[in-house]
Amino acid sequence: MHTRKNVKNLTAQEKKRLVDALLAVKKGGVYDEYVRIHHHYFVADGEPGKRFGHMAPSFFPWHRQMLISFENELRKVDDSVTLPYWDWTLDQGSGGTPPSPYTPDFLGGNGREGDHQVMDGPFAGRSGDWPITVQVTDDTFLMRDFGAFAGGVTLPSPADLEAAMADPVYDTYPYDSTISTRGFRNQAEGWTVGANVGWTLHNRVHAWVGGQMTGGTSPNDPTFWLHHAFIDLLWARWQKRHPAEPPYLPEQPIASGDPQYGRVVSLDERLEPWGVSPAQMLDHTRFYTYA
Repeated sequence: MHTRKNVKNLTAQEKKRLVDALLAVKKGGVYDEYVRIHHHYFVADGEPGKRFGHMAPSFFPWHRQMLISFENELRKVDDSVTLPYWDWTLDQGSGGTPPSPYTPDFLGGNGREGDHQVMDGPFAGRSGDWPITVQVTDDTFLMRDFGAFAGGVTLPSPADLEAAMADPVYDTYPYDSTISTRGFRNQAEGWTVGANVGWTLHNRVHAWVGGQMTGGTSPNDPTFWLHHAFIDLLWARWQKRHPAEPPYLPEQPIASGDPQYGRVVSLDERLEPWGVSPAQMLDHTRFYTYA
């Protein structure tokens, strides 16, 4: 059992050990396999096939197992390492000052003007230690463009988060992000209906960081793991806040003939490629705790 900390509370030594472990799994080729997996299972509502990782109820358990598997790879390198979480609501009002993870000794900062290449920190392109090999563009270096997406976007606020956390229902039928107007999962993932579709909470953070974080290969940026550790913590907090509600829906498989048949994972069905069910992922304390 290990404990995941708020990134703001990491010591300099803890940051260095995490960075060293990330560089080691990158060098060994393991890191890029996780980028490939995430990209492969980035299936949208309008695409054919089962939706495991996104735009579906299994968003939370699928990413929980992804984080556990990746964290185990880091701990093979250094068993003192755990994934910290980044509470981006605390940095929402930071303006032009880089938020807490983006320091030269940790994740590095924003990308430069023009090509958005990250120039400082251990993951900068010029370091040679973090080549981008699984990508949707030809760029081979880590990129960021803080707050510039779609003409300007800010990090979510505490009030933005509270709106999702207050919803007592985990998810709602037909589990379609393009038409759902409520449900904790859909709101936390960041799908909305209307002019601002797709850019709240989880999605909005991806958009705010920019660069590789805006697409299916978002794990190319180590920010991904800190961001999703916080998303994972939010699911745990939501369960604690609404103990009388089902922690996952749908509980039963979708009936044949339903438009969502074969597209949505129910409580006891398997999540590819992990081989676990949402039911097995409901209680994070089997694996780790949060500080």
